[in-house]
Amino acid sequence: MRILLTNDDGVHAAGLQLLERIARQFSDDVWIVAPETDQSGVAHSFSLSTPLRLREIAPKHFAVQGTPTDCVLMAVKRLLADKKPDLVLSGVNRGQNVAEDVTYSGTIAAAIEGTLLGVPSIALSQSYGGLETRDRPVWEATEAFAPQAINKILSIGVPPGVLVNVNFPPCAASEVKGIVVTAQGRRDAELMRVEERRDGRNIPYYWLMFQRAGFTPGPGTDLEALAAHKVSVTPLRIDLTDEGERRRYAEAFASA
Repeated sequence: MRILLTNDDGVHAAGLQLLERIARQFSDDVWIVAPETDQSGVAHSFSLSTPLRLREIAPKHFAVQGTPTDCVLMAVKRLLADKKPDLVLSGVNRGQNVAEDVTYSGTIAAAIEGTLLGVPSIALSQSYGGLETRDRPVWEATEAFAPQAINKILSIGVPPGVLVNVNFPPCAASEVKGIVVTAQGRRDAELMRVEERRDGRNIPYYWLMFQRAGFTPGPGTDLEALAAHKVSVTPLRIDLTDEGERRRYAEAFASA
């Protein structure tokens, strides 16, 4: 089995090194094609106005000056054009990708691109809990439970047009309460705020910043699972069509 690894934290990220160790439990044919620098929050963007630079840093290890989507395209369409990968693993992201995070995440986007290219794809993320552990996340849950989760997903099968989003709770492996299949959650509070600051000449500039307020995770969601120290497995569809609303709109337009 040929496995392609990528991420959005950058080619030298600790989570990607962990993912390589995990992937080698499934295959010796492991390729890494990841962004040269941190691309967190770029979502499913790709480079149209700038060229892509590719740098080989070790055998089967490549850095791309581009987005996670660029990396998957470069790998499947160029580096592995002779034999495309059988599986794309994206991550392990430093920080959870749940609820509305999936619309911003470069980690999820790489799995989306793999899915669009016809390759079964799994995104993996390690929650770090509060900001105090952001720079030193505990990877124990991922290391202990990712092989089991990946193996189970592969045995079930990933159908065309679907990717799988896996999130690991911010706790020691011994504290994990199991693996559950979840729905994408939604937070009650607004996600982003814009903060104004001033430079040395008193000219304003702005930072987009996350804000988190208290909320109650919906039952059966990825948010609830992580709060309960469970590994969350969420199948996501590429087709974003809301079938109920499509039928309602179709009836309304038909009678117009």
